This record gives sequence, structure tokens and C-alpha cells, in this order.
Amino acid sequence: MASVRDDLESSSTSSIPDKERLDAEKGAVKDNVAVTEFDDPNLDDKEALEFAVANTDDFDMPSSTIRTWVMGIIWAVIIPGMNQFFFFRYPSVNVGSYVALLLSFPVGRFWARFMPKVKILGVSLNPGPFTIKEHVLITIMAGVGAGSAYATDIVAVQRVYYSQEYNFIYQWMVVMSTQLIGFSIGGILRRFLVQPASMIWPTNLQQYSGIGNRGGISRERFFGFVFLGSFCWYWFPDYIFQAMSYFNWVCWIVPNNVVVNQLFGYSSGLGMSLLTFDWAQISYIGSPLATPWGSYDRYGNSYNVTAITNPDASLNMGKYASYSPLFLSTTFAMTYGLSFASITSIITHTFLYFRKQIWVQSRRAMSDQPDIHSRLMSRYRQVPNGGHTAIMFVFGIVSIEVWHTEFPVWAFVLSLVIAFVYCIPVGMIQAITNQQLGLNVITELIIGYALPGRPIAMMMFKTWGYITMAQALTFTSDFKLGHYMKINPREMFWAQVVATVIAGTVQLAVQAWMFTNIPDICSPSQANGFICPSTEVFGTASIIWGVIGPARQFSQGQIYYGLVWFFLVGAVCPLVAYLVALKWPNSFVKYVNFPVIFSGTGAIPPATAINYVPWAIVGFIFNYIIRRRHFSWWTKYNYVLSAGLDSGVAISIIVIFFCVQYPLAGAIGKNTIQAWWGNTVPFDNADGRSASYKVLAEGGHFG
Repeated sequence: MASVRDDLESSSTSSIPDKERLDAEKGAVKDNVAVTEFDDPNLDDKEALEFAVANTDDFDMPSSTIRTWVMGIIWAVIIPGMNQFFFFRYPSVNVGSYVALLLSFPVGRFWARFMPKVKILGVSLNPGPFTIKEHVLITIMAGVGAGSAYATDIVAVQRVYYSQEYNFIYQWMVVMSTQLIGFSIGGILRRFLVQPASMIWPTNLQQYSGIGNRGGISRERFFGFVFLGSFCWYWFPDYIFQAMSYFNWVCWIVPNNVVVNQLFGYSSGLGMSLLTFDWAQISYIGSPLATPWGSYDRYGNSYNVTAITNPDASLNMGKYASYSPLFLSTTFAMTYGLSFASITSIITHTFLYFRKQIWVQSRRAMSDQPDIHSRLMSRYRQVPNGGHTAIMFVFGIVSIEVWHTEFPVWAFVLSLVIAFVYCIPVGMIQAITNQQLGLNVITELIIGYALPGRPIAMMMFKTWGYITMAQALTFTSDFKLGHYMKINPREMFWAQVVATVIAGTVQLAVQAWMFTNIPDICSPSQANGFICPSTEVFGTASIIWGVIGPARQFSQGQIYYGLVWFFLVGAVCPLVAYLVALKWPNSFVKYVNFPVIFSGTGAIPPATAINYVPWAIVGFIFNYIIRRRHFSWWTKYNYVLSAGLDSGVAISIIVIFFCVQYPLAGAIGKNTIQAWWGNTVPFDNADGRSASYKVLAEGGHFG
């Protein structure tokens, strides 16, 4: 762990007899951590992890202490609560576990030094020096539920789109079941995705970054400077000078030229203006995506779902026939096509490249693993899988049967089967490339054909089918981190479960407060940016796949039938690349990964050009230019810089909202600072109005 490298007071007394050659070549072993001095920007992820992680284990080093649980629970409240608040805002920001990683170390050291060494109910308040295993477990608790629970969007869509407000018990049971049932699958996947040395999980490199001996200020101090600067700077693009965020400067010159605004605009255009000075915009996505989104009726307006549904949210065919089919923007439609291709390409890719490894690992016992870390971990008792799985399964059954969801039990079981089938192929791709393919579209397609006209059932099927897999892989990734750091699997399991329960509960409470107290939340014109972009996408998907159903969209003879051919494209492309690589093994084709390519549009919608273009520029500067030319600086400070920027923006958003935007119903500065040119110019143009190049005549329609 990078932040404990210099002065962690380890209780380890283990010798490291097999490390002499590595020590002579790459560094020294200190405090039970392999400390290296690699300065090679071409070092790959697997080599970096091998140099960073000790190949011994102090079996007696404590990890699950009162200090771990208190700090871990506090982080499991703060970070998920903040991220849920930002989840409904555009642009948003996500505070990750790296903040907890940095700040927990000085707190843990302070605790070890000043907390009295007394016992309460047999538990020591000060178990001694703050250990690396405690630090890892705290970080895992902070991160396992950091992102917004996927099922909270079910609750939001039911409320916004279908006027259904079920009580907190229903909401809590749905969130708990969807978030936790995947953990048992993660336990089953350990032999395929954790034990093999080839499954490196690159995201864990962030935990080990900066293990060299480069001089300069400490990471904690650097984090503090970046945090303060980010906090102060964000006042400008968010409140004082919003044109710095939506920096569509070309549109300012010709604000009414529709073509120019569609090319260079950020609100509804292609984003060719290239720049933004808002870190929240730059860091909004994880994929480089461009173009606006939306769903429309035949009059060119946003699709009105209430015009085609019955009071129970089911489809009314008479209303549908008299109103309008649903039309997608070209980009939105292509996003679905590429999603279809990713689903089949991952099956082909996994069979071609990983079939032998899967077969070998399925027959190999834990103690037979050639990896030293796996052999060391075989000493620990493994994770129980049965009890909590049964409880979460019951939670799911109760929530769909007691409340009116129109979601049958057989469909619930089928969603879990789909998640389990895709866990290994998706997990292998993620463990190598750090990119996770989503199952949301394929689950929507299946349930849309199986249960047409049931939007709530569709959302639930998608959530259990997709998030069960995603949570299983989150569990597996954390397990790999614990695998490297030799943490007791049972202690990790319970830390993850407790943190997830707390995080989900906090997020539901934050969401309930926001819907009760923030005016016009989820409205496109919400004054403070709480327009709920993800909820709108979730709701639109419920219309496409649930209310109307894929049979009226993608079956033969329907308008989007051509997109079905992407299933075939996805299945064939990896085979072609595989055959080319066999013929020309040294060609660049061996690096082509079609599942990752096809899934690159996963954030569209709600992401748009303003998010991806600046993201690509910043990513190129830091992860290519600076990494190659100043690798020592990049190693020590790159992830700290990201964490500081994220945290500063997050706290700044909260302060700005509760100090100058939320009070007095937003009247503060309404006629002064909010009305000046710098806050109106990015929106007072064709881009801000989402103007169309071709406009329907009054009362006209198409399709």
C-alpha cells in the first residue's frame, strides 16, 4: 500500500528468504511490503504488481480491529452519501476510495499513538501499531458501496415516470438484494478470477501507486494542496463563470447558426469546441463518448410515456396507436447496436482466448495453484456462500411479490442465471483491461420479449441481471487486493457486506431527502443542475424495453430491425482478429479487443461530447506524455492528484448548493451574478436551445 510505505510500524517479524535476487535488482523489503524503485514507464501492470507486493504473509498481523470497523463504517457513510447526492446532478463528480486510502493513514497512526490501550467488552480500543492489513480493509469498506446503488434508479423512475411511491421497506429490500446477492457468486469465481496470476485487475495498481523513493512533498500534503485549489477553483465554472464549464466558444460568435452550434456546441452538439475548465465535466465518464441523446415522438417532442400507459404503468395499445411510435436519435440507436455486438463478442472472445485457462482452473485445487500468493492464502478459511445468499434471495422474492411489480419469480431466477453465466467472461476481460462490459441491454432485450408492457418488471429484471454480475466482480476485484495483501477472506467478506448495507441505506435516505426538499428535481430546467440524467436514461429505457417492448422496435419489419445484425457482427469480429493474429502473430491485431471496443459507448446516454473530448485530452497528457517523460512524478502523485481534484469539487458542490443556491429558493444572486454574460452566454444560443436543423411545420409529424 503506497501510503504506508515510508513509516508504517508493522508488527511483522517474518523473514523473506526468497527475495534476495529481487531485492538486489529492484529495491528493498520494508515493513512487510516489497518496496521497489522502478522508474520504467514501459513496465506492464503484472510486473508492477509483482514488484510491489510481498511474497510472504504475517499470519498474526491484525486486520479486523475496532479501529478498522469504526473508520471503515464512517467512510461507508460519508462517501456513498456524497456520491448519491451528486448522482442526480449534471455535471456530477464521483468520490472514490482513494480519498479514504490517503486520509485513513494519518488517522490510523494518530489513533495508534494517542488512543488509550483499554478494553471494552473484551475488545481493545488500541490494538497497537496501525497495520497495512487494517489500511486495506478500511479502503475496501470505503469503496465497495461508494457508487450509487443501481436499484435506487428503480425507485426514482417509479416516482418520476410512473407516480409510484412505495415505502422505505420495499426500497431497502430491493437495494439490499440487488447489491448483495452477487457476493456469493464472487466467492465461486475466485478460482477463475483471483487465484490465476494472469488475472491482475489493473485497478489495484492505484492502491500500489507511488511505491518508489522519489523525493518531494508527501502525498498527504500534496493531496491537501490539490484539494484546496480544486475547492476554490470550482466556484468559477459552477457559479461565478459557468461559461468556463460549457466552453462552447465558437457558438458565442454565431449563436443562432444551427449548423455551427450542432458542430461546436456542448449542450446538444458534437463538442468540437474541445475545451472545458470544469473538472466535473472532464471526470464525468470513464469512456470517450460523443453526441447528444434522447427519445422522441413523431412530432419531434420528448416522448410522453403517460400518453400510452394505463394507471398501473402497463401499455395501452389504443393510446399507443393514436399517439406515436418511439423514435431514437441516431447515436442512441447506434449505442444499442454496439451493445448487441459486445454481448456476442465477449462470448466468442472468451472461448478463443481463455477456454484452456478456464478448463485448467476448474480442475485445480486452491493448494495446487502455482502462484505464491494463492498458496499463502490457502491457509485461511474460505468465505461462506450459502446463508446470506438465501436471505438476499428471500428479500428479492418478498419485494416483487408483496408490492405490485408484475415481476414473476421465474423471471427473477432467470435474471440471476444470466448474471452468473456472464460473470466469468466479463470478469476475465475486466481483470486484464480494467473495462467492465454491461449486461443492461441484453437483459432489457430478453425481458422485453418475455414480458412486454411491464416497465417495472423490466427495470427489476435488468437490475438483478446486471448488478448481480457487477457486484460479484466488485467483490472479486477487492478479493484480489486482499489476495495480494494476505487478508483473511472471511474478514474481508463481512467488512464488504456490512459496508454495503450501510452504504445502500444511507443512499436511500439521501435520495428521499432530495426528492422531498429540492424543488423541481429531475426536471430538465432544474436551476441547480439536479436534472437526474441517469434517471432519465433509466426511465427512457423502461419505455423502450418495458412499456413499448422490443417486438415493436427491433423485430423484423420494425424501424430498428437492422440493429439486430450487430449480434452477428459481434460474434464474428473476434474470430476474424484471432485468425489474423495466428497468420501474422507480430501484427497489431493481437492487441485488438473487440468486446472493449464495442462496449466503449456504455456511458451514452447520459454522457455527451462535453464529457469525452476534454477527458481524452487530459488523459493523453497525463497518462501518455507525463507518464513517459516524468514517470517518477506520475507514479507518486498521479492518483493523488485525481483524488484531490475529485474531493475538492465534491465539497465545493455541497458548499455552493447549501450556501448560495438552495437558500431562499435560489434567489441569491439571481439578478446579479447569475444574470451576467459569463453565466448566460453558453446557453443563450442554438446549442443551449437544442435547435434542430430541420423543423416540423406547425401540427406536422413524421413516421
